[in-house]
Amino acid sequence: MRFLARLALTLGILWLAQSQPAAASPFSDWSAVVVAGDWHAHSGGPSEAFDNARRDVSLALERAGFEPANLRQFSVRPERYKDAALTKSEPQAIYDALADLTARATGGCLVYFSSHGAPQGVVVDQRFLPPGVLANMLDSTCGKRPTVVIISACFSGVFVPALAGPDRMVLTAARPDRSSFGCGEADKYPYFDQCVLESLPNVGDFAKLATTVQGCVAAREVKEGMKPPSEPQLYIGAQLRPLLPLYPLDRGAAVRN
Repeated sequence: MRFLARLALTLGILWLAQSQPAAASPFSDWSAVVVAGDWHAHSGGPSEAFDNARRDVSLALERAGFEPANLRQFSVRPERYKDAALTKSEPQAIYDALADLTARATGGCLVYFSSHGAPQGVVVDQRFLPPGVLANMLDSTCGKRPTVVIISACFSGVFVPALAGPDRMVLTAARPDRSSFGCGEADKYPYFDQCVLESLPNVGDFAKLATTVQGCVAAREVKEGMKPPSEPQLYIGAQLRPLLPLYPLDRGAAVRN
């Protein structure tokens, strides 16, 4: 009888545990856009590096707790990728998506670009998206909610002054006056995006992700003999910094094999 009673108790506990709803991710009500802004290598030839990064960063964010319904992907060649719901990479389309997403997913914002860059801004389909224009987009849509902006592009440090704010984190692949690396025809990802994807499973939050990526990029550039170093830049606003540990990244986030 005692055995049967213990068995019944154990089964009851297991049933209760399985019937409890899973805790919502802290990112379940965040809006996110992930943009591949070009499809050319630095040589001018074709490259899948930016779209590979777009695809796998989006997957990693979903594994980290972002809701697929609140995440929009952009590609310069959406017709090439029939298995993905993609929007054409254009500044107006990115703004429209942010406006739509932030109207219903109000917890926070994440914006990720993987592309070429120049001192004028990041390339979005053969034109530059300047820092001031992106800042206006974010001001109009994300407003004062917690916002993480990650820009993988040469010279992307030019975005930090324009995007900086008390509720913002900005991580860029390079200094304002430096190139980043890894966008050749044979590269799977730019170095910076590769480091983001490798680091996501092993960090607690976006602040730790940023410092881990900085170290990863520096080590990769030394290994490959790339000079001068790109020196990824990081800014975290004073109001957002103490809140970032409250947004833990799911350790299940991982790069696709």
